Amino acid sequence: MYSSSAADAPLVREPLHAPLAHLVRGGVVEGIHYGSLVVLDTDGRVTLQLGDIEAAFYPRSALKPVQAVAMVRAGLPLDGELLSLAAASHSGEERHLAGARRILELAGLTEDHLRNTPDLPFGPAVRDTWVREGRQPSRLAQNCSGKHAAMLYVCRLNGWSLDDYLDPGHPLQQAIAEIVEDLTGQRVAAVTVDGCGAPLFSVSLHGLARAVARITTAAPGTPEARVADAMRDHAEMASGSGRDVAALMRAVPGLLAKDGFEGVQVAALPDGRAVAVKISDGANRARIPVAAAALARAGVDPALLTGFAGEPLLGGGEPVGSVRVVRALDPVSV
Repeated sequence: MYSSSAADAPLVREPLHAPLAHLVRGGVVEGIHYGSLVVLDTDGRVTLQLGDIEAAFYPRSALKPVQAVAMVRAGLPLDGELLSLAAASHSGEERHLAGARRILELAGLTEDHLRNTPDLPFGPAVRDTWVREGRQPSRLAQNCSGKHAAMLYVCRLNGWSLDDYLDPGHPLQQAIAEIVEDLTGQRVAAVTVDGCGAPLFSVSLHGLARAVARITTAAPGTPEARVADAMRDHAEMASGSGRDVAALMRAVPGLLAKDGFEGVQVAALPDGRAVAVKISDGANRARIPVAAAALARAGVDPALLTGFAGEPLLGGGEPVGSVRVVRALDPVSV
C-alpha cells in the first residue's frame, strides 16, 4: 500500500486464536481467555507462538512507539518526558495535560488545533475527580493528546497543513505508514480510524513484536533509541501513576513496554528479545499475566515478574480464584 520494499501484508482473516489464560474460581475453570502470543529471541526468531501471530490485526495504542519513531524521523525535536508523552496513552494527570500544552506551545499552537476525540481522563481516580469538579470531556484530557500535539508539531515544522492532519492521505500519516512498514517488515493490510480519530494501521502480531524489538536494539542517538530511552526513563509519562505497564518497565531493567486497547501488549528488551500479546475478547485482566508469562519464557527472571500474575478473583470479598496462564506458558510460571 505504502512501500514496495516491505514483505506482503498479513492476511485479513478471522484469527485462529488459542487459549491463553483460564479464569479459575474455586478450583474450577469458569472462563477461558483466548488470544495469540509470540516470543522472539535476540536474533528475531520465534521461540514460542500460540494462536495466530500472522493474521492482520489492529495494535491500537501498542503502535504508538512506532508512530513516535516516525515523528522523530520527520523532525520532531522532543526528548525526555515530552517525547514519552508523544508515545503515551496517558491517564490525564495534570503533568500529562501540562506536557501536551507545552508541546503545543513549542509549535505555536493551542488546544483548539487538536482534532482528537474529546474525552474524560483515562485514569479512574483522575476521571472521578474530574467529574466531581463538574469538568467536561476535553481533547487535552483524552489519553492520546500527547501524540496529537506531537503530530501537530511535526506538521508545523514541515510546513504541512494542520486542519487535516488526521487524513490518511496527509503527508504526516503517509510518513507514519512508511515507518510502520519499515519497522514491522510488512506492508500495511488495512487502515481504519482509532478511537482518538487518528489513522490506525493493521499489521500482524509478529510484525508488531519485530518493530518494537528493532526500536530497543537501535544504535544510541537514533530516532528509535530516543523513543525507547524516553519511554523507559519516563514510564509514568507514557502511561500514568499506578499503571501496570509502567510498573512492568520499572520491574524489568531495560524493558520497553506499551499496552493498547482490546487486550494488546508488546514488550522488548535491549538485546532484541520481544513478546507481543493479543487477548481476543479485549480483557484487560488477562493482558498483563499473559505478557509476564511470555517474558519469563523469553528469559526474564521470574522473580522480577511475581507482581504481575494478575489480581485475585474475589467471592464474598475474599480471594477464591485467579487468572492463570495456560500450561503452554509453563514450565516458567509467574
